[in-house]
Amino acid sequence: MRSASPVVAAALLLLSGCDRHGSGAAETGVDADNPLEIAARERGVVRGDATSPVGVFERAHDLGRDAMCVVPDGAGQWRFAVTAAFGTSLSCAANGTIVRDGDGWRMRFAGHEGCEAAVREDDDELRLPGQLPSQCADLCPSRASLAGLRLPRASWSADDARGLQIRDARGMIGRPCAG
Repeated sequence: MRSASPVVAAALLLLSGCDRHGSGAAETGVDADNPLEIAARERGVVRGDATSPVGVFERAHDLGRDAMCVVPDGAGQWRFAVTAAFGTSLSCAANGTIVRDGDGWRMRFAGHEGCEAAVREDDDELRLPGQLPSQCADLCPSRASLAGLRLPRASWSADDARGLQIRDARGMIGRPCAG
């Protein structure tokens, strides 16, 4: 019984250290004026202002590439261009505006009256709803749809968004967020 006592004491000593709160930089937060932090935000390496959807969202998969760029377009509004690939011969390209909508965003698709969707960004991934309104039925050709599209964030940078190359509905490569 006596030999178990030092083992129990050592285990309790180790466990008591697990509940301690450290002190240091992690508790003080990020120094927003630090030149390294500023450079990282400008280049889209670290998360910028969480109240802005600006940047690039992109995913490569077996059927092609899905991508979206978002740039500022006035106070409290942004414009976007998105493309989704459904194989070599079927894709969907659209553009429009984004505005803040509660905790998420509302995408309004240009040229499709009433075609809009509430989207959210969770864990740096933009998620469109699994079903879009009937006004969005002709947004994509054939059986293609942007419903349920999930795009991980690739950058927080407006410059990256302006430089993103996307295929349009005719298959031409352009920079739709360039201006």
